Amino acid sequence: MFADTSYDALSMDDIARQAGVAKGLIYYYFKSKRGYYLAIIEDAVAELVARAEQTRDLPPAERVQQTIDGYLRYAQHHQAAYRAIVTGGVGFDSQVLAIRDGVRERLISTIGALAWGLSSPPPVARLALIGWMASVEGITLDWLQGQELERDAVRALLIRGLRDTLCAIEKFAPQCPAPSAPRL
Repeated sequence: MFADTSYDALSMDDIARQAGVAKGLIYYYFKSKRGYYLAIIEDAVAELVARAEQTRDLPPAERVQQTIDGYLRYAQHHQAAYRAIVTGGVGFDSQVLAIRDGVRERLISTIGALAWGLSSPPPVARLALIGWMASVEGITLDWLQGQELERDAVRALLIRGLRDTLCAIEKFAPQCPAPSAPRL
C-alpha cells in the first residue's frame, strides 16, 4: 500500500481494511503506523540480504552474477521498498537510514569474508566497497526510473564495477588481493 499511496495519506484504517483485520490488532503488534512502516522496511531488507546469502555455495563468478541479478530483480519487483531502503524512507528518516546502513555493513562483511576471508576488511577496503555500493544504489535507482537498459546489461556494468573496485583495493591493501578475473 505504501507503494501506491503516500505515507501521510495512508491511514491505519486503510491498512487494517486491506489486511482484513481489526485496527487494534495492527496497533497491538506494531504500536503505530510508523512501527508498521519500519517493520515493512526491515522485512524488505531481510529478504534482500537473504537473497545474497543464498549464493554462498556457488563458484565465485556465478555467485557474483546471481547475487547482483537477485538484487536487481528485487529492486525491480519491489520498487517502493527498495527506494525507501536506499533513500531513507519518508523524508529524512534516521531509523530507515540505520536499517540501510546495517544492510551495507552486512554486505561489506559478506564480500570481505568471501573475497579475503575477512569479515572486517581493512579501512581502505571498507571505504572502497561503500563507494561501490553507493554506485550500485545510484545506478539501480536511475535504472528503475526508465529501465532503458536490460537487467543483464546493468548487471554486467555492476559486476565490472565490483571487479574494478577489488583491483583498486588490492593496490592500496595488498593483503586483500583481487580474485582472479572470472569468465562471465
